[in-house]
Amino acid sequence: MNKPKIYIDGQEGTTGLEIHQRLAERDDIELLSIDPDKRKDLTERKRLINEADLVFLCLPDAAAVEAVGLIENSHTRVIDASTAHRTAPGWVYGFPELYKDPAQTIGTARFIANPGCHATGFLAAAAPLAALNVLPRDYPLTCFSLTGYSGGGKKMIAEYEASDKGNELYSPRIYGTTLKHKHLAEMQKISGLEAPPVFCPVVDDYYRGMATTIQLHNRYLRGQPTARELSLILAAYYAKQPLVSVAPYSDQPAYLAANALAGTDRLELTVSGHEGQTIVTARFDNLGKGASGAAVQNMNLMLGFEETRGLVL
Repeated sequence: MNKPKIYIDGQEGTTGLEIHQRLAERDDIELLSIDPDKRKDLTERKRLINEADLVFLCLPDAAAVEAVGLIENSHTRVIDASTAHRTAPGWVYGFPELYKDPAQTIGTARFIANPGCHATGFLAAAAPLAALNVLPRDYPLTCFSLTGYSGGGKKMIAEYEASDKGNELYSPRIYGTTLKHKHLAEMQKISGLEAPPVFCPVVDDYYRGMATTIQLHNRYLRGQPTARELSLILAAYYAKQPLVSVAPYSDQPAYLAANALAGTDRLELTVSGHEGQTIVTARFDNLGKGASGAAVQNMNLMLGFEETRGLVL
């Protein structure tokens, strides 16, 4: 059997480099390479895209749309890491754990939109609760999300790692203050909420890792579950998932470090609170389950490989 041919369009970016790192040592695929001098050559990119069985698009939104338009066959499959297609018709949202049969839903899809990093953390907590009718569709949800600076790409990485960086880069920085963050559309659509959450992202002076938290008033949830009960509900939902888990519930105070799962491709939910109020925090690597790890997980399902092959658990 021939090995599937894989091409990473935009390999020089942070997400592309991480995907390549996960695939480079695998002997069950064939990685197609582009001459560095031709990486912006439309003709050469088109040739490789059409030669590939599966293409990762690690490009800005407009370039990702352009790349899809270069496909001239009926077999090349696509995983798009940009924002361009996450709510687009004909594209499957690439969060396997949200489907009853991910091997069927992801595995048979031709076009997969890889989730955004903040959206991954939000949906890991909110989507199951909404699907189980615990979280009402009209609930006015709020969310804040801490991320390492690698999520901002090469320009932000250079700013944070510069020897003469300003004092403001040594502290957490709230951004997206217009409340129009680019992940909001997918957060609302995939969770099924009637309105997007009030969402506050925060970037801090560490390289990788995320902690995304939703905040709940339990009396407005169906059945008025306690924090402990919500933990059990989510643990049952993710019980058979290899890459998403729920930490054992504890009513003791704790520090939740945003970089605790840096270097892995998994996600862990921690449910905290009491009878009246709950927070659910998703911790994961913004370059792992929040980007490149998720993309490789989707590739594995699409090509019939073991879901976790090549990933760090």
